[in-house]
Amino acid sequence: MSTIKVLAGDLDKGSWQFSGMFGVCIMTRASTTKSLWKGETYDFKTDVESIDQLTEEKAKKLAGTAAWGAAGAILFGPLGAIGGLLLGGNKTEIAFICHLKDGQKFMAITDSKTWLKIMAARF
Repeated sequence: MSTIKVLAGDLDKGSWQFSGMFGVCIMTRASTTKSLWKGETYDFKTDVESIDQLTEEKAKKLAGTAAWGAAGAILFGPLGAIGGLLLGGNKTEIAFICHLKDGQKFMAITDSKTWLKIMAARF
């Protein structure tokens, strides 16, 4: 299960769980300030009025880079370590703005695989 990190807007800031399987494309949070016990769920097919991509940025994660560097060093020695450090830990993050049909809006970031699932649901 992937996450969508809400950065600003009318929804609670922080990580929301994303489910995009079998034609369902929703983001949910177990507890929010509006709905403390029930939580909130938004369906990208029915609840979203418009969604726009802001940026696409390639980020390098330190943990992934270190793991690939160590694996390269174990398997291929010093050259493998250099290759692992250069190639490992790459991740593409997408920033987007979403306008909901109820008038709320939010800005968030997510990974490229989740973004593709959201765009497929909106198509």
